[in-house]
Amino acid sequence: MTDTMPAQDERKMTPQDTELSAENRDVAEAQQGQVAHWTPDGEVQPTAGAPSEDAVVDAIATVHDPEIPVNIYELGLIYAIDLHDDGRVKVEMTLTAPNCPSAQELPVQVREAVEKVPGVTSAEVDVVWDPPWDMSRMSDEARLALNMF
Repeated sequence: MTDTMPAQDERKMTPQDTELSAENRDVAEAQQGQVAHWTPDGEVQPTAGAPSEDAVVDAIATVHDPEIPVNIYELGLIYAIDLHDDGRVKVEMTLTAPNCPSAQELPVQVREAVEKVPGVTSAEVDVVWDPPWDMSRMSDEARLALNMF
């Protein structure tokens, strides 16, 4: 090295270098689709691919029918869960009866619970009536909790 040329580690970063380096980092992250976003709960790191089915089921299992002390997943009210690679989730569910007093609130609670799962970008919940729900759809855990053996 000569006296007129500073060593690489002695070279000072200029504001333009810092700006360029941040810009390159932003471009690289955007190209990879790996840009984190902020929520009131803190920064959320991106996840790749579809959300975990187990995580979605666990989220749904936090929703309980207010008249029955069992979660709606164990009651057999969830008919289908479709997971998409872009983070969309579609849930098909039913209710114990068309005149269920919770008909308006349960699908909303399911959607809100699923939307909290890491990797979920959106959730859609459709209420279906075919096939009609019956007690045979309940899990053994639900039958035990309700003493229906």
